[in-house]
Amino acid sequence: MSPDILGLILLGGLLTAIFVGFPIAFTLIILAIIFGHIGFGKVVFYLMYFQTLGLMKEETLAAVPLFVFMGHMLEQAGLMERLFKAFQFIFARVRGSLYIGVLLTATVFATATGIIGASVTVIGLLAAPAMMKSRYDTALSAGVITAGGCLGILIPPSVMLVLLGPVLGVSVVQLFLAAIIPGLILSTLFIGYTLIRCYMNHELGPRLPPEQRPSSYIEIFREFFSGVVPLAVVIFASLGSIIAGMATPTEGAAMAATGSILLTACYRKLNWENLKGAAMKTLQTSSMILFLAVASNIYGSVFARLGTATLITNTMLSLTVSPLVMILILMVVIFILGWPLEWPAIILIFVPIFYPVVDKLGFNLVWFATLVAVNLQTAFLSPPVAMAAYYLKGVAPDWDLTKIYRGMMEFMILQCVGLAIVLFFPQTALWLPRVFFGN
Repeated sequence: MSPDILGLILLGGLLTAIFVGFPIAFTLIILAIIFGHIGFGKVVFYLMYFQTLGLMKEETLAAVPLFVFMGHMLEQAGLMERLFKAFQFIFARVRGSLYIGVLLTATVFATATGIIGASVTVIGLLAAPAMMKSRYDTALSAGVITAGGCLGILIPPSVMLVLLGPVLGVSVVQLFLAAIIPGLILSTLFIGYTLIRCYMNHELGPRLPPEQRPSSYIEIFREFFSGVVPLAVVIFASLGSIIAGMATPTEGAAMAATGSILLTACYRKLNWENLKGAAMKTLQTSSMILFLAVASNIYGSVFARLGTATLITNTMLSLTVSPLVMILILMVVIFILGWPLEWPAIILIFVPIFYPVVDKLGFNLVWFATLVAVNLQTAFLSPPVAMAAYYLKGVAPDWDLTKIYRGMMEFMILQCVGLAIVLFFPQTALWLPRVFFGN
């Protein structure tokens, strides 16, 4: 049997194991060892060693646990509660004010965390009771909470972008810049859609009753200042120093982690339990991501050495379709893979397979990476899996899962519109990187 055919069987074995439900990381390593040993003998063990060593020397990956820690620490500080209350006060007299409050809170908090589960859960805990009390529409409320929570995977500093940069061999700083405008476009689409729906049907999001409105402008200013300004200082110090070239992503992440501890202390929420809880959650999340990164790197190296990656690349390039259609095909495949798989698995396993095709076609890799990020965000809102639905159902058990799915589908369509904007207007992703770095 030729090595490239053996590699196709290896890929088929992986997909089968994934859909059956085997743990991905262990499946990757076991399959790599078995098929690698069949293909080129004991060399596979040396390959495993050097691939693991090389990946662990990647300095940028050190930013992953630091950014994850920042998100968990700020979650412990109750920052999202302050943000939500501030925006709720500001837009209290507007129809659908709770929707706007959730989306603006999610947009701002997305700069502090790239963990969708945490964002959807915390926003759901805060907003769902208030929405039910104010008789907001269940489906639209669920769509707003889940779509807003998913913004954290895209808006920098995003853990996904930190991982995506080394995989595609592009600057993480450029990816941060490229994701800003698409993230804001999606947030604007969400807010505009909810405002239009509430304007057309007042029962979907009525104005807040007088007893829930602020008593004075001083109260609005106090909530806004305490909720938004401190976080803005931390993010500006971290993200601003990275973009300005004063710090590497890892150094900027260290500043963000330190700032989150100081901010938690200023809010008088810094204690041993909160610090320990944030550290343990960081350990769990980072271990999962980095262990999967090692396993994927080993699997990818065996797959490439068997020659199957080259076979797939040549086969796709031989198709008589335009480059734009090829990109559309890749986006559809990534979207479908987003149903059963978490984003680290897609980035670490399948993006390296698609990378040679995109590179041969001459597409800008920063733009392609942004498309992948927006696409993966869309996959979190698409049934039948749609993990965001289960995160929300866990904190809002009174909401029917069917209505949650219905609300998510509306915003998934908006996500597809945002993806199309980035696809057909590449400057939405490339303008900021070119402003800072030129061509």
